[in-house]
Parts: sequence; C-alpha cells; structure tokens
Amino acid sequence: MTTPDTSTQTAPLTGTIPAQPGPRERSASATGMAGRPLPEAARPAGKEPSDMADPGALSPLAAQDTVSPEVIAGAGPAQRPGERATVRLREDGAQEEPPRYAPEWLQLREAADATARATELLDPLRIRLVNLPIRHGGLVVHDLGCGTGSMGRWLAPRLDGAQHWVLHDRDPYLLHFAAVASPRAAADGSRVTVETRRGDVARLTPDALSGASLVTASALLDVLTREEIDTLAAACAGAGCPALLTLSVAGRVELTPADPLDAEISEAFNAHQRRGGLLGPDAVDAACDAFAAHGATVRLHSSPWRLGPDQRELTAQWLRGWVGAAVEQCPELKPRADRYLADRLEACAAGELQVVVHHTDLLALSRPTGRAA
Repeated sequence: MTTPDTSTQTAPLTGTIPAQPGPRERSASATGMAGRPLPEAARPAGKEPSDMADPGALSPLAAQDTVSPEVIAGAGPAQRPGERATVRLREDGAQEEPPRYAPEWLQLREAADATARATELLDPLRIRLVNLPIRHGGLVVHDLGCGTGSMGRWLAPRLDGAQHWVLHDRDPYLLHFAAVASPRAAADGSRVTVETRRGDVARLTPDALSGASLVTASALLDVLTREEIDTLAAACAGAGCPALLTLSVAGRVELTPADPLDAEISEAFNAHQRRGGLLGPDAVDAACDAFAAHGATVRLHSSPWRLGPDQRELTAQWLRGWVGAAVEQCPELKPRADRYLADRLEACAAGELQVVVHHTDLLALSRPTGRAA
C-alpha cells in the first residue's frame, strides 16, 4: 500500500465538529482567485486595491438591488501560471497561503451550480451504485476539492441509503465550512456522516480511494493538467468506483445583448485558463480519453449557468473575473475591456443582461473491482 502523504490530515466527524480555524490574515483588497490584486480591468474605476472592502465582509446570500463593486476572491484569475485552484498544498514549513476560493464566492455560485448540474446523469449512477458490492455502512463518497461542500448538499439528498462522505480540500477553512453544513440524511432518511481530509487531490492513488463507492468533484477538471486527470482516472479505475465530475467549463459563453468584443474576451479568457499546462476548456475531452483508456464508460451532459436579473450579484462577480483574466492574458485589450466591462456591469445592474456560461458534467462508470467491496 502506498504510504499516505504526511501533509494529508483526517478529521472524522462522529458527533463533534472540528474547531473553527482562528482568525486569518486577509488583505483588504480586491483579490483574484489566489489572493493577489486583480488586473485594473477587474476593479471599479478609480479604485486602488487598498481602497476596496474586505471580501470576507460581503454577504452574497443576501438580496441586493445594486451590483457590488468588490471582487470576491475566487472570481478572478489565478495567482500565477500553473497554480491549481483549491488543490495545491503548500510546501512543508512554508508560510500559510491565502485560500484559492473565498467561501463567499462559493456560496454565491452554489444556487446556480445546483440548478445547472445534470440530473440526467443520476439514474445511470444510481443503477451502478445499486449493483456495486454491498458495503457495510453504506456508500463511501469521496468529494475532491470539496470547497464549502456544495456537491454533498446537492447529491447526498438525491441518493438512497446510508452514506459516508470523505471531503478533500487543501484549505482547512473551507473544509470546516463543508463539514458544518453537510447534509445529515439521504433521500430515504438514512444517515449521512462526514469526515475531512486535507491534501492534494491531484496525487490520488487507488489505495487512497480504497473502499470508495463513488468519487465526485465540482468545477475541478479544468484546473488540472492532463497528467493529473490521468492520475484521477487511474485511481478511480483502480478502486473500481464511478466518478461524477460536474461543472467543467466548456469554453463557450453567450451574452445577450451581444457585443462585438464578446468573442475576443472569451478567446483570451480561454487562453488564460490553459496557462501553465492546465487544461481549462479542453479538460472534458481529456477526461473522456483518460477514463476510456482505463476501461470506463463515459457519459456527458451539458450543465450551463443561465444568469439573468435574479442573479445580478453572481453575474457581476463572474464578469469581473472573466474580463480580468482576459486582460491579464492579453494586456492590449485593456482600453477596450475597461469600457466593455463598465457597459456590461451597467446592463447587469439594470437587469438587462442575460449570460449563459456553458459547462459539461461527466459520469465515468469504471468496472467494479474487489477494492469497491
């Protein structure tokens, strides 16, 4: 058996909740996905990073009549080429890093994620789960890059039978959110339990998934490399468990009304997502190839965000990150992008903007093995 990574920590929840992490240093600035100041195109006009409100003070779940000018950490571009959102562990002894995604951003997008996920993939998943070898204690579900646990809150109440969820993330603060807010009952009222593991999901092995009934992830594939996706596919195949991997970006965005700059911004954003060897919008195709090469049957279904006047806060945050990443990739866009972003935010605030952000959900049905029993 492979020796587990010493930086991975397990915190079972058996009647108690881990203590909440103490106060963390958080910059009172407009930040991107990894905590550095966003490009100027993603900031309100005339504002420097030091002028911005603390993203941690935002309350994205509260209804708002106007679009907030702040950029929540997670809605912007990555820290540097090759940085993997939510999955990279700091080196032993290194200074604690800011989170890749703020809880506020993950909460803000949770309702749109839940609406978008492809329920059409659940029936074939249920059939496979019923046919897996019976495991004492019910299903064991590994949620990779769990963030605040939105996948578990969506899926656990849609599956019958007792479930034990193993939540993986690199950020202990997000793991705390996920553990506290996890569901406690399955669709048929059976018990749902949870534990947390801090670690790098890009280095999973079949042994790490030993006994797994299912692997899940949300918005994860596009921040992995081809090698990391192959590692994930091999781990699932070795464990003999299916994988439900949702909300991978498809590289297509539709804005109504249209603007001549839409396509150019979208192309630059997609190029930004591919920096440092990450797959971005190519991730689903790579995952299909990887899982098929390991003998799995793969099913795909579209899962777009459809954002309108009722999602103005989310739309505004997404717009700032989308345009900011495009300008970071192609700085020559900045003069036109500044005006473009201002116009789009004005239309958003007025309830006149419709956005479709295309994603794809993937269900990989690996052949059951003795590991799944």
